[in-house]
Amino acid sequence: MSTRKDKFSKKDKKYMSLALTLASVRHGLTGENPSVGCVIVKNDEIISIGQTGYKGRPHAEYNAIKNSNETLEGSTMYVTLEPCNHYGQTPPCTKEIIKNNISKIIYSVNDIDKKVKGKSLKILKSKNIIVKKGLLHEEITDFYKTYFFNRKNKIPYVTGKIAMSKNYLIYSKGAKRITDIHSDKLTHFLRYKNDSLMISYKTLNQDNPKLDCRLKGLNKFSPKRIILDNKLKMNTNSYIFRTANKNNTIIFYKNAIKAKISVFKKKRICLIKSNLSKNGHFDIKVILKKLYNLGCRNLLVEGGNDLSKNIIKQKLFNQFYLFKSSKNLSKLVAYKDFNCFKDLSQKYRNKKKIKTKLGKDSITIYKK
Repeated sequence: MSTRKDKFSKKDKKYMSLALTLASVRHGLTGENPSVGCVIVKNDEIISIGQTGYKGRPHAEYNAIKNSNETLEGSTMYVTLEPCNHYGQTPPCTKEIIKNNISKIIYSVNDIDKKVKGKSLKILKSKNIIVKKGLLHEEITDFYKTYFFNRKNKIPYVTGKIAMSKNYLIYSKGAKRITDIHSDKLTHFLRYKNDSLMISYKTLNQDNPKLDCRLKGLNKFSPKRIILDNKLKMNTNSYIFRTANKNNTIIFYKNAIKAKISVFKKKRICLIKSNLSKNGHFDIKVILKKLYNLGCRNLLVEGGNDLSKNIIKQKLFNQFYLFKSSKNLSKLVAYKDFNCFKDLSQKYRNKKKIKTKLGKDSITIYKK
């Protein structure tokens, strides 16, 4: 059986690097399935490539096989994740590989899915197909950390994001923007890479945000809006309410009156009744489990101080982006500070921390 100690050539590494790039492009856009990249090579030439389809289907191997304009007999397939071997909504990729007489398969890491893990190697080798694994193992394992986290914990991978001024304010009346345009673009990129985005009704009523991705050509990948609103106090004149429907908005509530519930149901918004914890806040762990069951795999939280603090204290952020502007905001008008900065530093004190500059702003990324 092949192991991670197998020797791979520079060309092998080059082809697998391309497969990883293909997978990276679709990261966060493949629904409940992992994003996979696939490259097919014959006579030292790339003859086809494939990626997991948007929303997770078709699979990368299937797409690469169908994208080829020539026979695949005698070719080598490079794929970032172990090919699937079971029937779901589509036939198994191993069946397509065998059917098309591909001679050699090189994949990086085993799938964590029990229906797949380790089984494809046996199936393919039984058909005299050469199988090797472990190429770029460390790099690709790191790429699949969100997928492995999802499968293991049955909750979304959670990314936090908040912007503050140089004097630690996250809101000052009259100030429309805290960070510069470069940080704003990174925020929209994070929205593009996450399938869902969570805020509280307080943030919604205060800022009237759109919560969409406004990078050119990527607006169709805007995340689903998740609103925490116990008594359904959301402003019904807000952009989110006016554009809400059952497919793009989920609202969690607990103690709303029937009249309020009726107003929201008329909009056909997805309303989910959820319990509060002892401190009077929503039980975030319960909400994460419900979101996972609804297909959410990558959740971005753009909450205010209270929501962020609640999640930080429970150590539920897998990573947190703290944007800090180079400018101060006024304290002479209504303002709100970011008083959970110390909580963030303490809870993630012994974890990986990345500091960088983006335009005039600084960004600190805390990771578990």
